[in-house]
Amino acid sequence: MAGRLVRTMILVALLAGLAAAAGCSRGQPREKRPTMIIPDMEFQPKWKAQGYTPFFEDHRTMRTPPEGTVARGTLKEDTVRFQGKRNGEFVTHNARDVTMDLLRRGRNRFNIYCAPCHDRTGSGHGMVIGYGFVPPPNFSDPRVLAFADGYIFDVITHGVRNMPSYGAQIPVGDRWAIVAYVRALGRSRTATLADVPPEARKDLEKP
Repeated sequence: MAGRLVRTMILVALLAGLAAAAGCSRGQPREKRPTMIIPDMEFQPKWKAQGYTPFFEDHRTMRTPPEGTVARGTLKEDTVRFQGKRNGEFVTHNARDVTMDLLRRGRNRFNIYCAPCHDRTGSGHGMVIGYGFVPPPNFSDPRVLAFADGYIFDVITHGVRNMPSYGAQIPVGDRWAIVAYVRALGRSRTATLADVPPEARKDLEKP
């Protein structure tokens, strides 16, 4: 009985030592590669970008995608959403449902990307105009009010004349949010009481 107890204690001590060694094998400065009792697939065989492999003739792990390959989520078949066009013509209305949340998002993005030139009111007299930039048009100008929503989206995406492209900086959804807010700014100076829904007029009419 005593011999069995001793053997059991020795086994427990060995297991404890192995566990301690495994716990101390990572995160410690050492000159040699640490002994890893449980590697957790850390050294599994795999191909890394721009790595070497004897499998292919050119020994490159990175392969040229087959012709016509499109990354997941980048097919952009919906031309209305991604181009602002339907059958090659600019759409007249926003590709997203215009809600207060969308307008708030549009105001936030507009104040970041557009206000330096267009001013926060859309007047076209932003702070950079004082440094020699050509003033952009006023959003309340009848010519601008006549623009299709898809055209405004296209201008944000690709730029026009002195305005640079913001397609790389502003995601598609945010561009449509800005379009909605640009419309709100334009209408804010030209709208009449007749344009206000009847249930909201009481909040605007003078007593």
